[in-house]
Amino acid sequence: MEISINGKPADVVLETEKNVGDLLSGMEQWLRGSGNRLSGICIDGMETTVQRLPEVMERELAAINTLDIRISTWDELAAEALANLKGYCNLYAASSFEERQQIRRDWEESASGTFLGEEIKDIHNITRLSFAGEGITAADLGILVDERMRELADPGAEIGNIEKPVSEITVRMTDLPLDVQTGKDGRAAETIQLFSRMGEKIFRILQIQGKRGLDLNTMQIDGIPAKSFLNDFGDALKELTEACGNQDTVLIGDLAEYELAPRLNKLFIAIRDFSLQEANK
Repeated sequence: MEISINGKPADVVLETEKNVGDLLSGMEQWLRGSGNRLSGICIDGMETTVQRLPEVMERELAAINTLDIRISTWDELAAEALANLKGYCNLYAASSFEERQQIRRDWEESASGTFLGEEIKDIHNITRLSFAGEGITAADLGILVDERMRELADPGAEIGNIEKPVSEITVRMTDLPLDVQTGKDGRAAETIQLFSRMGEKIFRILQIQGKRGLDLNTMQIDGIPAKSFLNDFGDALKELTEACGNQDTVLIGDLAEYELAPRLNKLFIAIRDFSLQEANK
């Protein structure tokens, strides 16, 4: 049997593997370690998607002439899943109420729905609620999907585009104690919400850049090892959550002004500088 990966001959030595399932199970750990994912296989010229893999797992390797294993990077699969979801958003928005139920089922059973459910759970949950008529509109979901696609396509450009919003949120977090003291509870709550969304976005871009050369083991942020900085940031976020739950306005203000605002800005600067260095290579 001839085994190839993405059309190129692979040096795979069969030992105890008897069927397709045995072979793929043996490769799973290697795939995960390399940052890749199985995206399909082609057996004797017949394509099989990931969703249909259970149908061929028991096929005996001895009865197969050629087996081409298709693999893709996580980024490639994520971009494909998001682009597919954007198509469903457009279709859903243009469809009647009766048609939308089928569109929702089709998306949930699709490759993109499966991938997002396993790998990008927040988008999957938002989509599920949106398509059930219980969350944001399909149009707003499409805008959110566009943002995630931009982050994947060009994280450097995306981090550069949020410099002004990060600066504005940093100022608002610094002003939070005064807002609380003067009874501007609505503005204070909005500030925390904006900070949370921006923080999530920056951490997403950090993860993407981590797959493209940014090494947290050697990176420093404000003269502190990146991992230590991020751990301290995470601890401060947990304190904020607890303070909000306890309605401890004094602690909320102190954390916002002295812990979270400066850390958000420093993390942004570190990722922005890395992105600029990569762009200038």
